[in-house]
This record gives sequence, structure tokens and C-alpha cells, in this order.
Amino acid sequence: MMHRPMTRGLAALCLLATLTGCAGPKQLYSWNGYQPQVYAHLKNDGKSSPEEQIIELEKGIQQAAAKGAQVPPGYHAHLGLLYLNTGRTDQALAAWNQEKALFPESTKYIDFLIGNMKKNRS
Repeated sequence: MMHRPMTRGLAALCLLATLTGCAGPKQLYSWNGYQPQVYAHLKNDGKSSPEEQIIELEKGIQQAAAKGAQVPPGYHAHLGLLYLNTGRTDQALAAWNQEKALFPESTKYIDFLIGNMKKNRS
């Protein structure tokens, strides 16, 4: 008779572990349409302008922040390129510095982009 409460407790614990396991892993990054935006940029079919792409990517950053999530590697780098293509060099530098802060492994690439930008402005 003493084992019955213990059995119920063990069964409840197993059920809880099973339900928690079913929740699935949390997504590492909040993509928020990033991939279609990059594809549209590379395809360059004129369906979405750089300004429209910037708006969508900025909206994605806000959505990720609202969820407490992080945008994926390359997100800020791509946004920086779009800013540069629209003549907003200060915003491009800010986006690239954000990319380096979030993903230090991108430093060489971002420094390359900044160097090219400075070379082309001279």
C-alpha cells in the first residue's frame, strides 16, 4: 500500500517529462523572411526594390527582438549592403558593426566590405 503514492508520483513525473520533450527545441535564430529577401536581392528581378527589402529586414529585426530572439548570421551584413546601395553609408557602417558584434567570426569579411566602401568613396 505504501508504493501506490510513489507510483502515481513517478507516473506524473514521466508524463511531465514526455510533454516537456514534445515541445521541441527552441529555434536558434529568428529568420523572419531573411532568406526570401536575400534571394530577391540576388535575383534582382525588380519585384522588390532595395528600399522595400530594407523595410522588410528592419521589420524582421523588430520581430526578433519582440520574441527575445536573435537574427541569423549575415542578416546585418546584408542589411548593410542594402543601406550602402541606397547611399546610406552611416547606416551601412552601423549594421556592419552590429554584425561584427553579434558574430565576431564575420570580422574579416565586414572589414573587407568597409575597406572597399572607403576605397570607392575616395
